[in-house]
Amino acid sequence: MLVSLTVGKVDAGVTVLLTPDKRLIEFPSILLPPNISSGSIVDIAVSQNATKEAAADRSFRALQDHIYASFGDGEPQTPALRCRNATQTSVVLEWDPIQLATADLISLSLHRNGQKAGNIPRPLQMHSTKISGLAVDTEYTFHLVLRTTAGTYISERVSVRTHKMTNLSGITITTGIMPVVTKENLTKAVERMGAKLVDGVRIDTTHFVTTEGRGQQWEKAVESNIPVVRPEWVDACEKNGRILGVTKFYLDAMKPGPPSEEQTATPPPAEKNKELPPAPDQNGDKADKTEGDKSEDKEAKKNDDSDDSTDDDEEPEQKAKSTPKEEQKVRFEDKQEQKVALRPTGAANSGERPSEDKTDDDEENDANAKPAATPDGSSFQEVEL
Repeated sequence: MLVSLTVGKVDAGVTVLLTPDKRLIEFPSILLPPNISSGSIVDIAVSQNATKEAAADRSFRALQDHIYASFGDGEPQTPALRCRNATQTSVVLEWDPIQLATADLISLSLHRNGQKAGNIPRPLQMHSTKISGLAVDTEYTFHLVLRTTAGTYISERVSVRTHKMTNLSGITITTGIMPVVTKENLTKAVERMGAKLVDGVRIDTTHFVTTEGRGQQWEKAVESNIPVVRPEWVDACEKNGRILGVTKFYLDAMKPGPPSEEQTATPPPAEKNKELPPAPDQNGDKADKTEGDKSEDKEAKKNDDSDDSTDDDEEPEQKAKSTPKEEQKVRFEDKQEQKVALRPTGAANSGERPSEDKTDDDEENDANAKPAATPDGSSFQEVEL
């Protein structure tokens, strides 16, 4: 195809060409003959090069296939969630490594019973998680949600039911340092219980059993907040047929010994303790008073006070009764002194007494009266004439 064009304006870079129908075409000056100027007419032949066109097309398609094979052939895979272990109050879930292909990761979250429980930290490195604080013998549903730049992918739902207290199959034990015989007995007890014994501390390890608090595995169990118990805990669980608390079986807890006689003996009642006297010490001193003795002393004081009050009430009666006898005695002594003072010397020497000095009262008291003493110390006896 041959086209004739008129040169308009010529510049160093671009030349303006005019078509027969007065249209302007900007054409590179470097492609025009060097001696042209404004008003010159140039003929330009235009033709299609099919060979080069096909080669370029093949090259372009090859490039597209390479880009698609490198970045667009693979896509993120849906995470496969499964239950690794379940106990009475916890569940351990695991999944395959995340395949993102050429997409970028946004987040990986765990959902429980249809509600978001939280995001998984470092999802490209972590492939398992442990959920604690669950209810005993309760069913739960879990699933993962993977969000990427290529889209959102949801895993299948996994239903897990926590164990009953009598189900010991969820117990996973890691052993530490202990005697060979103890370890053999522990292995047999774990097999009879239906529990699992694993090497090394893992995410699904529920208890660390050892007799000595040292070693690398022991340190790892302490860092992971795994209960460190003695072998007696396994024996107690097997004996009771159910999982027991670990408080009394911690490695640093005091071992329970056989009950002593003091613990088995029943304490005497409080009333008997009050009646018993305080026991003396080895040196013969009396022991300190107990609370029972103090209360006994208080009661004794109350009784003494009541006795004193009754004695005070009885004293007037006794005084009233004893007053006539004392008055008779005083009257008798006064009369005797008067007789001695009035008796003549002759009668005193002969032992006789005048009849006029004797009265009726004297006759009544003569029978009970004792011989009276004279001022000089001699005694006499009255005789009736």
